[in-house]
Amino acid sequence: MPDTSTALADLSALLGDRLATSEADRRLHGQNETYYPETLPCAVAYPETTAEVSQIMQICHRHGLPVTAYGAASSLEGQHLALNGGLCLDMNRMNKVLHVAPEDLLCVAQPGITRKRLNEELRATGLFFSVDPGADASLGGMAATRASGTTAVRYGTIRENILALEVVLADGTVIRTGTQARKSATGYDLTHLMIGSEGTLGIITEMTVRLHGQPEATAAATCRFATVEEAVNCVILTIQSGIPMARIELLDQFMVKGFNKYAKSSLPEVPHLFLEFHGSQAGVQEQTDAFSAIAEDFGVSGWQTATTTEDRNALWAMRHNAHYASAALGAKDGQAGNIWPTDTCVPISRLAEAVTWAQDKAAEMGLTATIVGHVGDGNFHVGLSVDPANPEVMQRAEDYVHQLGAMALTMNGTVSGEHGIGVGKQYFMEAEHGVAVATMRAIKAALDPTNILNPGKMLPPA
Repeated sequence: MPDTSTALADLSALLGDRLATSEADRRLHGQNETYYPETLPCAVAYPETTAEVSQIMQICHRHGLPVTAYGAASSLEGQHLALNGGLCLDMNRMNKVLHVAPEDLLCVAQPGITRKRLNEELRATGLFFSVDPGADASLGGMAATRASGTTAVRYGTIRENILALEVVLADGTVIRTGTQARKSATGYDLTHLMIGSEGTLGIITEMTVRLHGQPEATAAATCRFATVEEAVNCVILTIQSGIPMARIELLDQFMVKGFNKYAKSSLPEVPHLFLEFHGSQAGVQEQTDAFSAIAEDFGVSGWQTATTTEDRNALWAMRHNAHYASAALGAKDGQAGNIWPTDTCVPISRLAEAVTWAQDKAAEMGLTATIVGHVGDGNFHVGLSVDPANPEVMQRAEDYVHQLGAMALTMNGTVSGEHGIGVGKQYFMEAEHGVAVATMRAIKAALDPTNILNPGKMLPPA
């Protein structure tokens, strides 16, 4: 059992008023974007340096106090919730850009900086950080949950855009993984072990990330199709044809209806693709023409372009608010509805089959569902309207999520291409990874022998 009172006394001596135990602070850090109930930590710590994080972990390790890292709280599987009480480690004061090396196309930053603020600080360099999960997530949270997003089809996920990490282990040991070199053939790949570990193996305190040059020209567009199957088959052929799309996003007719309700837009309520092209002026035109030719074969209509920065920003702001637009569909008495979000990812050749299955199964089960996805890499999201006070609806939603995950595995896909495991998808781990889960447990036990790092997440109970 943790010695909570002694641990909090030691932490208070270290941090002073940067250790908060008020109900207001605890409740703020116990909320989430989805349907999980409020989960309060015992206290909230606000470290400002790696050395402080190390000292905090030494204290918590000594007294057995659980520690859950906290960034922007935008995760959708409850990764930041302190299920076992203990300490919430709020990393938002560690939010500086430490070094920019334009000639090497990289920068070093602390985990609390958000992607939007990082790009604001990079603007004068002509470079940008490419990973865009929609929410203004913190970089540390993005690394911990292996974030993806709308630009992954061209620039890769967070996994491909991190070169090195500084990490504090459960006992306070500080390690560095990776270097500023673009490749290495030395030792175990601890950088990628930490990416996606959801705070269960260490606390990320510094990141070296890849940057990309701002494209000379950018154009965005929307278009629509009669059916989801035609829209998805257009995407499949586009990717198979090697057109270097910067973004290619699917919205089914129910998602479009949600946008119309939430954003007061007036889109025809049929399946849409939202697109973006990057490159030289000539390259962007070539990409647009090549995509248009493919789309014609699938009955495209309603082509609209957005070439100004303002129009493009408005387009992607609408897309990034998909979670809240989905909630608008389930609104009652002026109150936004609750959403059970889930995602899956399948090989691109099976995408149309998977998406139509997801739509049909939701209708069969009487569930209101939206589908939106980064379909250029086979990933799509389903937002189910639920009522946490209605056990029957919640059970149907859980059954749907389980069947969706099982379907993805039969297609050699994965139960999550983006949201991660957290609380909600632990029961899939053995189905997807088999005996490799035992190896994961061994790694967890080696790095966190007292199980204080985000306990209750990722791995199912043994």
